[in-house]
Amino acid sequence: MLISLLVWTAVGVVFAVPRFASNAAWWPVLRTSLAEWWAWGLLVPAIIAVDRRLPIAVSSLGTRLAVHIAIGIPTTLVYCYVAALFRAAMGVLAWPDAMGLGPLDETLKGGFLWSLLVYLLVVGGWQAMQYSQHYLASQLRLERMERNFSEARLNVLRMQLDPHFLFNALNTISSLVVSQPKLARGMIEQLGDLLRLSLESGRRQQVRLGEELEFLGHYLAIQKMRFGDSLHVIVDVPASTRDLIVPGLILQPLVENAVRHGLSPRPGGGTVWVKASVDAATLYITVEDDGVGLGDSWTDDGAGLGLSVTRERIAMLHPAHNASLHIGPREGGGARVRVSIPIHTAEALSDA
Repeated sequence: MLISLLVWTAVGVVFAVPRFASNAAWWPVLRTSLAEWWAWGLLVPAIIAVDRRLPIAVSSLGTRLAVHIAIGIPTTLVYCYVAALFRAAMGVLAWPDAMGLGPLDETLKGGFLWSLLVYLLVVGGWQAMQYSQHYLASQLRLERMERNFSEARLNVLRMQLDPHFLFNALNTISSLVVSQPKLARGMIEQLGDLLRLSLESGRRQQVRLGEELEFLGHYLAIQKMRFGDSLHVIVDVPASTRDLIVPGLILQPLVENAVRHGLSPRPGGGTVWVKASVDAATLYITVEDDGVGLGDSWTDDGAGLGLSVTRERIAMLHPAHNASLHIGPREGGGARVRVSIPIHTAEALSDA
């Protein structure tokens, strides 16, 4: 209420200033101008209430304009009497003159079109405010829908990875149940720990690198039981990077890809390197193997499910295009996968 009074008072002062240059005394001029604009301030809530009840869509601008011109005519006539009452209350006009035909006659002689224009400007301002609110609301709805879609897509991608590694691990175990039951039992225990960690992480899309290394440790324990001394794994991850945030289940698909496609086809096995480093606010995770390599005909389109899903998840979690996954040959033979993602700590993620 106070803000509205100040706004209409300011408008009244602004419109009174040009009249101060005339020979008329400034005080009656100011009071007359204030009376005219305070009258509009009194009528605006009624104008908005009428507009809200119009059974016409906001998008039908032509129809709404025609209807408001029709409504504006009687509103203008009402306004001339409200303004006259304000002028009488402020001592600019005699009370009998404010209640007779004087205000109506004065309006019809010169002020009608101006008052009708002010009415339409009031309606136009109200419509502009409504459009602005509708636009902001639609933008918020769109952002919410995009966020929900991204979360749903990330969950789908994560769900594709879980059965993927589980299926491969069970296949490995099943091949050893008869020939090496003790080894198979040990692998089942490691698989149980893997599933426990997977359930504990729930559906979190991002976790600490240290959690990922713990998860990877159980997976590698299964693979080392299977391959024995033919599989060597070197993990070179500084302690300072273990609290950094990475996409959940990012290491295991990369290592699985190295073991399955790089080392398994190679007689005598080989070595897998898992490295992490930080440079220029970017975390680099590299998984290399000295296996059979990618082959001359290999292209990015030939990446398996694990790598393809991991690449898509990284892109969705970092839509600003400041993260990537590159696959290429390793110097000295084998393959190399390098992931680069911006640095985020667990504290920064919880504050976001």
